[in-house]
Amino acid sequence: MYAYQFNTAGTDTKFTLVEKSIPEPGPTEVRVRIEAVSLNYRDLIMADLASAGSLPRGRIPGSDAAGIIDALGANVDSYQLGERVMVSYFLDWLDGPFRSQYMPSSLGGDATDGVFAEYIVVPAAALVSIPDSLSFIEAATLPCAAVTAWHGLVVRAGLNNKDTIVIPGTGGVALFALQIAKAFGAQSIVLSSTEEKLKQAYTLGAAIGINYKKTPEWEHEVLAKTDGQGASLVLELGGADTIQQSLDSLAAGGRIVQVGVLTGFSARPNMDRLQSLNADILGIVVGSKQHLVQVAEFYKEHKLHPVIDQVFSFKELNQAFAHMRDKGHVGKIVVQVREH
Repeated sequence: MYAYQFNTAGTDTKFTLVEKSIPEPGPTEVRVRIEAVSLNYRDLIMADLASAGSLPRGRIPGSDAAGIIDALGANVDSYQLGERVMVSYFLDWLDGPFRSQYMPSSLGGDATDGVFAEYIVVPAAALVSIPDSLSFIEAATLPCAAVTAWHGLVVRAGLNNKDTIVIPGTGGVALFALQIAKAFGAQSIVLSSTEEKLKQAYTLGAAIGINYKKTPEWEHEVLAKTDGQGASLVLELGGADTIQQSLDSLAAGGRIVQVGVLTGFSARPNMDRLQSLNADILGIVVGSKQHLVQVAEFYKEHKLHPVIDQVFSFKELNQAFAHMRDKGHVGKIVVQVREH
C-alpha cells in the first residue's frame, strides 16, 4: 500500500509518499480501507515538529478518515466486512470525562500513526458507523472539526436558542459551529477577512457578519450589535492574538470555547475581565467517540451536510495543504484516497 510520512528533512514539502506493507489486524482490531481523509491545521503543527526531529521517524500523519472495513480481528463481532465507518480521533477516549492518559492515542501525533494511508488498523471500539445520509468525503470531515464544535458548544457550553455566538473565520470548526448553532436556534456573528466569505456565511445561517480586515477592533462591533451586552458564547480559534478580543466581546456570565492556537500558545489575557464578568473559558481538545456518535446522529436528524471547499487526489496531499496555508478555503479540504 501507499502511505504518507512526515518529512524530517526540513524541506518545504511536509509529507512524503512511501510504499509500506498492508497491516494485519490483531484480535480486537479491524483493518479499514481508507476512502477519504480531511485536513486539519494540527497536521501542519505535527509536520513542523517532525521537521525539527521531535517526532519518531516514519510517523504517518492525519487524524480525520472515513472508509470501509476490510478485515476483522478474530475477536471482533461488533462489525462486519464492508461496513462504512469513521475513526475516532482519540482511539482510547470512548466516553465519559477526558483523562490525560488518552492523549497519546490521538491519531497522527507523537505516539500514534495517523490515517493518511490506503489501509490502517485500529481498535474496533474506536469506530463509528457512517450515517447513510453522508458520503465518504463528508464523513471524513466529522471526527475532528465537527466533534470539536459539538463537544465545545453543545456538551461543555450548553448551547441553546437564547445564545449569541461569535464565530471567527470560515474554516472547518467555524462552519460546523455555524451549522450547529443555526440548528439550535442561536444567533451567530461571523468574523471573516472578505465580503465574499461573509456572503457564504450568511447563506449558512449567520445573522451578522463582521469583516475583521475593515474592522480590526471587531470586539467593539460585537458589543454594538448586541446593544452593549456582548456575546454569550465566543468560539476562540486564534490564541495569543485574539483571546483578549474574545474576552472584551463577551457578555456577563458568558463562555469562551477555546479550541485553537492559530497565532500561538503564549496568550496573556486580562484575567480581571474574566472574573468581573463571572465568565468561563472552556479548553477543548476534539472529543470522545461518543461525541462523534452524537454529532453524526445530529447531522442525520437535521439533514445537514458538511461544507466541502475542495477535494484533492491522494497524490496531491502537499498541494492540498498548500491550499489550506493560503487561507482562501471555506469549509473543509478533503483528499480522496481511493478514487472510484
